[in-house]
Amino acid sequence: MVPDDDGAFAPTTEDAPSSSGFLDDGKNTIGSQLASRLREAIISGELQAGSKINLDKARKTFNVSLSPLREGLARLISDGLVEFEDNRGYRVSSISLANLEEITTLREEFEVFALRESMRLGDVEWEGNVMRALHRLNRTERDAARPETLERWEELHREFHLTLISGCGKPILLHFCRLLLNLNDRYRRVFLTRTSGDRNVSQEHSEIAQGAVARDLDYSCDMLRQHIHRTGTNLRNHLATKGIL
Repeated sequence: MVPDDDGAFAPTTEDAPSSSGFLDDGKNTIGSQLASRLREAIISGELQAGSKINLDKARKTFNVSLSPLREGLARLISDGLVEFEDNRGYRVSSISLANLEEITTLREEFEVFALRESMRLGDVEWEGNVMRALHRLNRTERDAARPETLERWEELHREFHLTLISGCGKPILLHFCRLLLNLNDRYRRVFLTRTSGDRNVSQEHSEIAQGAVARDLDYSCDMLRQHIHRTGTNLRNHLATKGIL
């Protein structure tokens, strides 16, 4: 799946099979599966910010009807990744310094609160999950010259951050944290296609996780806040060099 000259979908040979490859199994509708596929394309930068989503071309690319396609896009609108305008249709949400600043600020508040609650309420199983997620992440190579390593690292990085806060016992809070992480990933993944990072992120993750399982609330929460803030600062600087306002 690649965007054409208008930023819409243009099927490639391997993206246009004779059947859609989507199956409503009673748990995941075709619309929800389409939303996941489109979400990854947007977060990874495969579908560029501001690009148009042509429904007819997308329908042909995925070999699905318009109904599940609209369902999938509606989910992404609620996630803040897609916008709809009357008479103009669907478009991938734009990016900006102000948008990144808001996402970073909200992540600092929401994730730090969720981590504090997880340390207060999390059980031994939560502790084990955190350390396993940390081990998997820190054992995974991240090399900007090898895109496949970035994709795997991103998957485990997301898993680590969500596992950290998974013990908070607040489903609504977790929903918003996941949404913000998705929005933030759009910015970071573009940045990481050009660099493998400029600081010892694995050490930062280790300090946060070890402090969390030790129930050192102030230390771990402060480290997480600094971690998110530093990432936001790096991304803002990167966007500024590209002339994005």
